[in-house]
Amino acid sequence: MPKVFLGGTVNGSKWRDYVMPRLHIDYFDPVVEEWNDEAYKKELYEREHCDYCLYVLTPKMKGVYSIAEVVDDSNKRPKKTLFCFLKKDGDKEFDAVQLRSMQAVTKMVVNNGAKHFDTLDELISFLNTAPRKIRHTSPIK
Repeated sequence: MPKVFLGGTVNGSKWRDYVMPRLHIDYFDPVVEEWNDEAYKKELYEREHCDYCLYVLTPKMKGVYSIAEVVDDSNKRPKKTLFCFLKKDGDKEFDAVQLRSMQAVTKMVVNNGAKHFDTLDELISFLNTAPRKIRHTSPIK
């Protein structure tokens, strides 16, 4: 069964709470109570080994590291990189300048070969219909 890494905005955003119960595939949620070296190493491992790396960015993001991650993955692993940004998240909304920047990031990520989704429901549908890995077994002798 495919597995998706759920990267992107944390900071009180509830997008993962919407997505996770609707997925019919395995996922890795990197959000932990205490961020430490072990959690960081686990996140790097999962980003490398999951079938898909999803990044959902919302106006609740504080820093820009998630933007760097999605651009980096769209360069290094375009076929497994998925991107969605939400114009609004709870009471937060991107302003016009931020919205233009997010649209420019989207264009960059798509031009690198990654997939973009306009809504969480679109990306959920994609993941739930994603091709299943074919497990090859040796013939019995």
